[in-house]
Amino acid sequence: MIDLPKKDVRAEGSGKADKSPFSFRVRVGEHEVEICGERQEVLQTIEKLPELMKDVSEAFKNIRVKASVISVSAPKETEKAEKRGIPLPYPQISKAESCSKAILKLLESDWGRWRPRTLRELSEALEANAIHYPISTISGVLNRLVKKGCIRRWKTEEGYVYILAEKEEA
Repeated sequence: MIDLPKKDVRAEGSGKADKSPFSFRVRVGEHEVEICGERQEVLQTIEKLPELMKDVSEAFKNIRVKASVISVSAPKETEKAEKRGIPLPYPQISKAESCSKAILKLLESDWGRWRPRTLRELSEALEANAIHYPISTISGVLNRLVKKGCIRRWKTEEGYVYILAEKEEA
C-alpha cells in the first residue's frame, strides 16, 4: 500500500480552477497512472488512488516499466489563451521609433482593442514583432502612458491590464 502525505489540495485553488483541464500522473515503482479531467474530478479520483494502485498492480504484473517519475501538469499558456478566446498570433506592427510608440501601435490594433492586455502579453507581442525591450522598460513606459492619459490601467486577478484611453470629443 502507498502512504501518501495527507494534504487538502482543494483549499489551494479557487472555485474558478475547478472547471479547467487538469491532469495528474504518478509512477510508483513499475506502475504508472495518469488521471485527466476537471480539477475536482481528478482530486476525487486521487482520494481513491490507493485502491486504484492495487488494481493497476494486478494489471501490470507481467509488464516492466524502467523509469520512475512523478509529475503534475496544467494547461500550457497557449492552451489557456485559446480557451479564453484570445486571438493568436500577435498583430504585426511596423518598427517604431520608441517603446511607447510600439506599445501604442499594439493597443491601437484590433488585438489591442479586443480586450485589455497584461504586461506579459504586450511584451510577448513586441517580441513576436522582433522588438525587444526588458520587462522593466515596458512597465515604466506603461506607467508613463497611464500618467499622460494615453492608456487606462486597472488591477485584475492576472495583474494590471492596459487598454487605450477613450478620447473625449470636444
